[in-house]
Amino acid sequence: MSFTFKQLRYAVAVADLGHFGRAAIACNVTQPALSQQIQTLEAWCGLPLFERLTREVRLTPFGREFVARARPLLTGADALATFAAGPATAPDRPLRFGVIPTVAPYLLPEVFPALASGLPGTSFAVREDRTDALLASLGDGSLDLALIGSELPGRGPKLKSTPLFEDSFVLATSLDEARSGPVSLASLPPERILLLDEGHCFRDQAIAACQLSGELSSRTFAATSLSTIVEFVAAGQGVTLLPRIALRKEAGERIAIQPLAPPRPGRLLSLVWREGSPFSAVFQTVAELIRQTRGEEAEA
Repeated sequence: MSFTFKQLRYAVAVADLGHFGRAAIACNVTQPALSQQIQTLEAWCGLPLFERLTREVRLTPFGREFVARARPLLTGADALATFAAGPATAPDRPLRFGVIPTVAPYLLPEVFPALASGLPGTSFAVREDRTDALLASLGDGSLDLALIGSELPGRGPKLKSTPLFEDSFVLATSLDEARSGPVSLASLPPERILLLDEGHCFRDQAIAACQLSGELSSRTFAATSLSTIVEFVAAGQGVTLLPRIALRKEAGERIAIQPLAPPRPGRLLSLVWREGSPFSAVFQTVAELIRQTRGEEAEA
């Protein structure tokens, strides 16, 4: 007996999600069925792939190497199956869709109804992570496509991207600090600018827009989410930049939102996938549905 691609797919799902239950949901199977297949695979290997802890599952050293070797096999199998069925066919599994944290909670609730309607035969397994991690996952085949808000790096796997829409930045202050008219970033006290922690592309964009020096940016308070920063802004602990896409969720009566004076900073949101993917036509449809959804909202 040898392993099956189904077993490999289940093992990769558990490795990515760190949990048998969540992996079963992502693979559209019951947890007992998934666990049995993993146990069968481990028996064939003669070594455990996972450490079963109380609240999580971790790869063993052998499992880490096994999953790394399994990923390109699954990517190749998906490509071959899609080639045989036709280039515009979606995979017979959920599309693995990565989204950066400064976009996911603000855009996905709007676009997923449109994706469900426009691609009725396609489901999505969504993963939220920072840009570098998403691009690395595109490279190793553990993600199919990603939504990012920064330029593609010049190194790494060959990727294709298609622009979605511009997302401009605005200033968020406490009610007591609100100013009249568009605000110049040069007029903001650098020490009061609140930022996300390192690794977020939005942090780097805010530092560049505010022209913060390395010393000042390292001293600035760093948060793990925009929602946390907004709480500090509302309490008068500083000011921050927010992407316009976040305003519906983050803006409220506790903070003041003000436009910025030219040149107004912003970012271009893009959909990215690996060059040569057999699902490129599906990804273009995803991009167009997102653009249509944002266009309808702008007109509303």
